[in-house]
Amino acid sequence: MRIITIGINTSLVYKVGMCACIGYFDGMHLGHQKLIEKTISMAKEKHCESALITFDPDPWVTIKNQKDVHHISTFRERINQAVGLGIENIVILQFDKAMSMLTPDQFLHDILGRLNLQGIVCGFDFHYGAKGAGNAETLQKTAGFEVIVVDAVSDEKGKISSTRITKCIEEGKMEEATAMMGRMFEMEGIVIHGRNKGTSMGFPTANIQYSREYLIPKIGVYASYVQVGTEKYRAMVNVGHNPTMNYTDNISIEAHLFNCHKDLYGKHVVVYFVSYIREEKKFRSRENLIMQLEQDTRNINALLEDYESAVS
Repeated sequence: MRIITIGINTSLVYKVGMCACIGYFDGMHLGHQKLIEKTISMAKEKHCESALITFDPDPWVTIKNQKDVHHISTFRERINQAVGLGIENIVILQFDKAMSMLTPDQFLHDILGRLNLQGIVCGFDFHYGAKGAGNAETLQKTAGFEVIVVDAVSDEKGKISSTRITKCIEEGKMEEATAMMGRMFEMEGIVIHGRNKGTSMGFPTANIQYSREYLIPKIGVYASYVQVGTEKYRAMVNVGHNPTMNYTDNISIEAHLFNCHKDLYGKHVVVYFVSYIREEKKFRSRENLIMQLEQDTRNINALLEDYESAVS
C-alpha cells in the first residue's frame, strides 16, 4: 500500500498508472464499497493500480470553518478499510483554503493532473471545484480519461448515505446503521484508569479513551463486542455520564467484558456496537444499580446469542 499526499504546491508528478475513486468515504458504507468495487474492476481491465482519493481535513472544516466535526469513522480507519477492500494506493489531498478556491478545471489539471489517472469512479452526486461548480457530468466531459458514475445504492428507506447512518447512530438504531455499512459501528481506543467503581460492584469496566473525532452514539447501554488483540468478547457498554456513582462531565465509554479476566490497562481495544438496550439513568441506590446491571447482563447475553445464531 502506497500513501501519496498532494497539496496546492505539490510539484511531483506520479507516473504509476492508476484508476481511482474519489470522495470523503465517511463510514465506508455500501455505497462507498460499490465505488471501490468498480475502481478495482476498472484497474484490472486497464492493467494499472487501484487508488482511493480522499480529503484531509473534511472539506466542511475548510469551506465552512467548522470545528469539532465528528465522523462515523476516523481518517485512519477509512484508510484501513479501503486497503482491506483491496485498494492499493491512498491519495490524500491536503484540502486547504487555496485548494477549495480552485475552479473545476484547475482542480482537474493542477491537482488530479499530478496523478497518472487512467480512469476515475465517482458517485452521481460528486462535486468538485470552488462552490462545488464541477459535478460528475462536467468531469465526464473534461477529464480526458474514462469516468464511471455510480448511481445511488439504496435500501427500502432510500439512498444509503453517511448522513442517514449518522442519524441512526445518534438515535441508537445500531441494527439499521449496520445494515447500511455492511458491518457494525465501531470505536477504538486505549483502556485508561478509572475510579474502579464498577469493580467494587462486581462489574469491572474498561474505561476507553477514544478519539474526539468520533461521532458519539446515543447515550445509554449497548449490547456489544470488544476486541482485545485477536480475541473478541461479549460486552455491556455504557455511553454517558455514569450519574449514579461516578458522574463525569464528559461523555465516557465504559465496557464490561464478559468472561474476560485480563489486565486491560494500556491495551488497544475496539468496541463494536450491536444493539441499544436502554437509556442511562440515575438509580436511587447502589443495590438498585447492581440489580439492573445483572438484568442487563442477562438481556445482552440472550440478544448476542440470538445474533450469533443468525450470522453463523
